[in-house]
Amino acid sequence: MWSWFGGAAAQKRKEAPKNAILMLREQLDMLQKREKYLEHQMEEQDSVARKNVNSNKNAAKAALRRKKVHEKNLEQTTAQIMQLEQQIYSIEAANINHETFKAMQEAGKAMTQIHNGMTIEVVDKTMEDLQEQHQLGQDIGEVIAHGNVGYELPDEDELEAELEGMEQEAMDERMLHTGTVPVAVSQLPSPATQEPKQQSKPEEDDEEAELAKLRAEMEITS
Repeated sequence: MWSWFGGAAAQKRKEAPKNAILMLREQLDMLQKREKYLEHQMEEQDSVARKNVNSNKNAAKAALRRKKVHEKNLEQTTAQIMQLEQQIYSIEAANINHETFKAMQEAGKAMTQIHNGMTIEVVDKTMEDLQEQHQLGQDIGEVIAHGNVGYELPDEDELEAELEGMEQEAMDERMLHTGTVPVAVSQLPSPATQEPKQQSKPEEDDEEAELAKLRAEMEITS
């Protein structure tokens, strides 16, 4: 019973702004109709006064008096219309503010539930744990991939030396194809340590083809 009455009261509070606006709009509609009626009466009395201004001054004055009365009532009616319009606007704005505030309150409650137990310290600690576990996973993967717990990474100096040798071989090969003057003898490996290079089969075929072409050209020109 208590919850039912509480719900009914809450519903009544929610309907109050709507009911007030409906009542104000009904009154505003009535005043606007009265405004039009008074304007019509003023025009009518003005027409009567103009019609009798020369022929019947008393009738013209009476019409002007009635016009003044209508004019006074019109001023009051117009002022009331402005007041009602302002009230309607104020209630609508207040209701919108209220509903917006309620929505923001609900959003705040939702954010509180989402962030329940979360703090900057907790998040930082969680990120550190994740990074540690990620690094551990990489280390375990390295051990599993190489199948040797005692596996050590290659020495950086050995890698550099091997890379320099590969670069020198590539440079020598380019010189052979382009006819460029080779580097100084001191920079080349000694004969004792230099291993003979074997050209691949495609390169031998290319050389044989070039020689055959050269012989054919010499026979033609001879």
